[in-house]
Amino acid sequence: MLNTGDTAWMIVATALVLLMTLPGLALFYGGLVRSRNVLSVFMQCMSLAALMSVLWLIAGYSIAFGSDAPYWGGLGKAMLAGVDSSSLSGTIPEVLFFAFQMTFAIITPALIVGAYVERIGYGFVLLFSSLWMLLCYAPVAHWIWGGGWLAAMDVKDFAGGIVVHETAGLAALVLALMLGPRREQKPPHNPGYVMLGAGLLWVGWFGFNGGSQLAADGGAAMALTVTHISAAAASLTWALWERIKLGKASLVGLVTGTIAGLASITPASGFVSPGEALLIGAIAGILCQWAVRAIKEQLKIDDTLDVFAVHGVGGIFGTIMIGVLGHGSLEAQGIALLAVGVFTVVVTWILAKLCAVITPLRVSTEDEVEGLDYAAHGERAYDLNS
Repeated sequence: MLNTGDTAWMIVATALVLLMTLPGLALFYGGLVRSRNVLSVFMQCMSLAALMSVLWLIAGYSIAFGSDAPYWGGLGKAMLAGVDSSSLSGTIPEVLFFAFQMTFAIITPALIVGAYVERIGYGFVLLFSSLWMLLCYAPVAHWIWGGGWLAAMDVKDFAGGIVVHETAGLAALVLALMLGPRREQKPPHNPGYVMLGAGLLWVGWFGFNGGSQLAADGGAAMALTVTHISAAAASLTWALWERIKLGKASLVGLVTGTIAGLASITPASGFVSPGEALLIGAIAGILCQWAVRAIKEQLKIDDTLDVFAVHGVGGIFGTIMIGVLGHGSLEAQGIALLAVGVFTVVVTWILAKLCAVITPLRVSTEDEVEGLDYAAHGERAYDLNS
């Protein structure tokens, strides 16, 4: 039976999750790049929001939620076949469930943007992200959230530690390796944008995690609360550890810690207590900061905006903590992480190789030096002569 309170909350949650990408993630990533590339980041985030929405309608939703088959949801609900305003998914309209899940299908490939900014071809971004969402993200969403084989194993992933953060993080790492490092690496051009973006992400995450309860009830309230506590704890421990290691705590570091805490609590937000969230966030602020330095300094991988270290490591850590804290089977959580990890790496590599045959993976040296704002889009974010 339709519940109007649940429906109202889910409408709000859907808007909040879209806010995470537009403009939250766009500002967060845009502030971290050079000034000559900020519009290219905005362009990629905006384009992916539009493109993933259309593809989710055409086939993505059906692949993820079209049936309860073990591995593939099928195409029975392509173009929302058989779904109208009276169709229900639990206590909310199915078309609203479609829209809520669509915002997840938008932000997941958009997260990967952070790995390849400043040097990737715009056509490659669109082609790769389209295929990746349909052939990697949607099947994994089906396995865990759509009644697939991992759901049958009682794998716990409340809001996307595996489905969103592990897949995006590993795809980011693969693409960063394939691209190679940037030719010129400079500090973030606008830390203020980064902070504004992080703030919007923090607020939007209430819809991301709280909305995953799919009801306006105590479970949603608890998910929202533990989300906030983890983000706060990770912000503080990141800044503290940065101060201990480097002598100064930076604004960019503080808000990166915020995102680490949010990513880490995501899979566990429907299961843990506020005290457990405090522990998860406190560890995440240090763990993800260590991962950032290890990937850049020890492994020498130019994952430009630390997508794997923050989102991938955070999501994996939170998923494991569900088992460690006794809210799920540690064995099942481990199997899911391994299976999804191998699947994501293989599919990402194959799709990237295929797409690179069709459209260039990396821009020319000249375009990279000039900046993608003008080279790819004919615009500049800042007119210093005006």
